Amino acid sequence: MLRKIRIALAAFFFVGITLLFVGIGHDWWGWMAKLQFLPSALALNLVVVGIILLAVFLFGRVYCSTICPLGVFQDIIIWIRRTIGKWQRNRGVRKLQQMKERGEKPGPEAKNLIKHFEHKYHPERRWVRYNVLALSLVSLFVSGQMLIALIAPYSAYGRVVRSIVGLANGSITLPLLITGLVTLVVIGCCAWLWGREYCNTICPVGTTLGLVSRFALFRPTIDTTKCTQCGRCERGCKSSCIDYKKGKIDYSRCVGCFDCMERCKEKGLKYRFVGFGGSPVKPANDDQAPKADTGRRAFLATTALVGTALAAQAQHAQGGLADVTPKQAPQRGTRLVPPGAESVKSFYDHCTACQLCVSACPNGVLRPSTDFEHFLQPQMGYENGYCRPECHACSDVCPAGAIRPLKPGQKQTIAIGLAHVNLELCFAANGTASCGNCAHHCPSGAIRMVDFEGSSFKIPTVSEAQCIGCGACEFLCPSRPISAITVRGNSTHHTNA
Repeated sequence: MLRKIRIALAAFFFVGITLLFVGIGHDWWGWMAKLQFLPSALALNLVVVGIILLAVFLFGRVYCSTICPLGVFQDIIIWIRRTIGKWQRNRGVRKLQQMKERGEKPGPEAKNLIKHFEHKYHPERRWVRYNVLALSLVSLFVSGQMLIALIAPYSAYGRVVRSIVGLANGSITLPLLITGLVTLVVIGCCAWLWGREYCNTICPVGTTLGLVSRFALFRPTIDTTKCTQCGRCERGCKSSCIDYKKGKIDYSRCVGCFDCMERCKEKGLKYRFVGFGGSPVKPANDDQAPKADTGRRAFLATTALVGTALAAQAQHAQGGLADVTPKQAPQRGTRLVPPGAESVKSFYDHCTACQLCVSACPNGVLRPSTDFEHFLQPQMGYENGYCRPECHACSDVCPAGAIRPLKPGQKQTIAIGLAHVNLELCFAANGTASCGNCAHHCPSGAIRMVDFEGSSFKIPTVSEAQCIGCGACEFLCPSRPISAITVRGNSTHHTNA
């Protein structure tokens, strides 16, 4: 029963989060993104972080097998591998029976047909596990988000989904495609060959939650009075954390999938309350009792780490002139970051490159960065659309606090950049044609057309006190491939009066 409940919850969260990265249903299940551990920690959402840690302390790492999309994705891969393994085994059994009926003696090749996908207990790989966690913490402190973007589960899953969707519709950058497909292959192969090895060796969230789950009050326990040493629980444990010979379970790696309880025919495994410091095993005698876990590795504060990734198709902006020559991004001295980010530094310090804001942006303004310093973290560009003052999509979905929620009407006063006019490219300034497209479409009224000596047409000027850097002027400027009016980012956002 517990396993069925877990599978139902996992399916619910997996479908919802996947649709979020595809760009569907942000208003319906956008709250699921807010429940991801690492983004919540970076956003200093202490309520969510506290709830997750409390749930892990009470029930073990059920978060990893229900809410985490990358964990559920690996479970799907493992289920497919097991299903194929069972089919191969049944096929092998039938072949052996046929050989027996014909009086033939089966050889080693025939006997191998009955083997199917199974796991075997192995101790945790501490030196890898805790060094990766330490490196992840250090990268957060020094603003090195690239490591987190590559290995954090939420960001990794978002990257995979975005790669698949972008490949299907052609709206994807080559770096994101390569890293997304590599992530898919690496994690898929790990799950196919070794089960939950990625979660329990590389994933910083798994390690962090494992520091708490080893002391969980409710845990699967082995009743050695009923255990027949058949080994079915160990062979079916996707985390390779059950040592049936010694009657112990490594609770720092157990993800609470309850597969072991279903496989045990003698009911020797039970999920029960063990209390504070209680023995997780019911021994037949004192000699069989395993030594208690002293928790010596609980040397790091379990506060933040995790976050995954993926996103989905960005839709093209509506309106504007038909493209004759594709627009190119101008050189910007300071990067543009969305309203609600507060500053460029704050944005990139918190962003986990999950791609959720990219999938939510209806105007194609946000896309993954390709430079090494901010690899795969979103960057703004106005080649395909502009940041509409009434749109709050990215700030509504960001779970990491990189883009903070905005109040109605607040975005219209936040200056993320300032527009500048290049007179050499402006049609009106060089006397080519009367334009004024930028002034006509500026939503904040920051651009006026004024007389210009040497030209029979009026040229645009920008009011610094009114410009919010939305990019409408840059997007709608007919100059190609570089717009005659472009927006330079503000390192720190400010509010216009």
